[in-house]
Amino acid sequence: MHRKPMLDHAAIEALLAGQHGDPFALLGLHACEDAWELRVLLPSAISVHLILPQDASANFALSTPPDLPAGCGWFVGRWPMRLLGDARFDYRLRVQWANGSHGDYADAYAFGPQLAEDALWALAHGEHPHADQLLGAHPLAIDGVDGVRFAVWAPNARRASVVGNFNDWDGRRHPMRLRHTAGVWELFVPHVQIGDFYKFELLDAQGHLLPLKADPYAYASELRPGTASRVAARPLAQPLPADRAQANARQAPISIYEAHIGSWRRRGDGGFYDWDQLAAELPDYVAELGFTHIELMPISEYPFDGSWGYQTLGLFAPTARHGDVRGFARFVDACHARGLGLLLDWVPAHFPTDAHGLAQFDGTALYEYADPREGFHQDWNTLIYNFGRTEVREFLIASALSWLQRGVDGLRVDAVASMLYRDYSREHGEWIPNAFGGRENLEAIALFKRLQRTRRQRVSRCHHGGRGIDRLSGRVSTDLRGRAGLPFQMEHGLDERHPALHAAGPDSPPLASRSTDLRTDLRLQRELHPADLAR
Repeated sequence: MHRKPMLDHAAIEALLAGQHGDPFALLGLHACEDAWELRVLLPSAISVHLILPQDASANFALSTPPDLPAGCGWFVGRWPMRLLGDARFDYRLRVQWANGSHGDYADAYAFGPQLAEDALWALAHGEHPHADQLLGAHPLAIDGVDGVRFAVWAPNARRASVVGNFNDWDGRRHPMRLRHTAGVWELFVPHVQIGDFYKFELLDAQGHLLPLKADPYAYASELRPGTASRVAARPLAQPLPADRAQANARQAPISIYEAHIGSWRRRGDGGFYDWDQLAAELPDYVAELGFTHIELMPISEYPFDGSWGYQTLGLFAPTARHGDVRGFARFVDACHARGLGLLLDWVPAHFPTDAHGLAQFDGTALYEYADPREGFHQDWNTLIYNFGRTEVREFLIASALSWLQRGVDGLRVDAVASMLYRDYSREHGEWIPNAFGGRENLEAIALFKRLQRTRRQRVSRCHHGGRGIDRLSGRVSTDLRGRAGLPFQMEHGLDERHPALHAAGPDSPPLASRSTDLRTDLRLQRELHPADLAR
């Protein structure tokens, strides 16, 4: 058996200061010479004992070395192997906390790597089928211990920790293991439960502490103005009912009611409707008006009410304004039970600069283009995804598939024109040409093509529509829709068509079956509320 040497003082001080990037080299149970040494870092603990689940009488005290300050949270115990045996063993930590509470806990640093090397390789090379099942927070049990496996992509961070209500938001408690294959940090944290709040605490490459970051892959979030992620079970796959195949066929007529559910109805106290309240009213209301589909403005988590969801930061999480993932699933079922299809606005074009979000995630331009001529959206003061980066592309594709696999009939992609053109809303000298000197964003086009290929392989009978691609006309239209194969089933130009449709009112022409011409594919109708007319 390999015997590790004793730790040097500098390594312990780095760990205490939250500057050590390899916590598993220090923490947990280690074989040292002919003894077992257990090391734990538990700020706010006043005593720690090792106990053996299989032997109730076994109880071994850990202590803080005299050369370290009392109360620093560093506890060490060392026992000869002749006492505990020379094979690794299961153990628990019995902790007395400064606030008077106590408990027995499994040690996060007793568990080995959680992510398979081949899965990490696939993620780094854009070949993992479900990135959201690898990254994020996933409840599971390991060796009979319930907990949550956390994983975050932050390749340029010096140190990453998961913090939450389960560890007093202290980044020293649960520093993570770096998997160099993919730049992913991972850790299984015992006893964390569904519903717990968490974020990631990162140090940049220079050792500077960054603002706490929400989990890009979280399935649930804290209700704003809170910005934490929330542990949730992975949403169950919810296939479309069989009768949706005919209703969603290309030749079937379509009439869409677009709704921002945050303002469509409010409770008497001004609060938001939850998913069950929406399910009880919205499908009936829309069906009675004669529409075939409901289109929801973005429901993925977003920080600012005034953006109506178009500046989203939680691409996998239904906004906490209306309830949880299970409530959303019931709403999907209610729409289908009423014979309605459900479309979701999906926003891969840009994201806001909020400190808890994706901006400079690990201290570098990780999710966004680094050059503001590519990465900053001048119209909305937002950041633009780096569509050419493998991990970003997989993030966006995983998000789209995650929603489609929850039983929705399709996605409407927002602000497509801003994605397709590098000179969108930019003057000469404010944009960078593509590799061939052109204005098209070839990486964004490749993203859409990859998304459609992946969707066809994994999700059937759904729509994929785009808004804001009216500028694709003439020669550019031929190039992008032909050779490049821009893969939208439907397209609409919201700003151009709304006024004419509303002016016509009940005299608007009947809806036609969809054609193969994207310009006449879809006519979008939305009922105006009195509040809209007042403005």
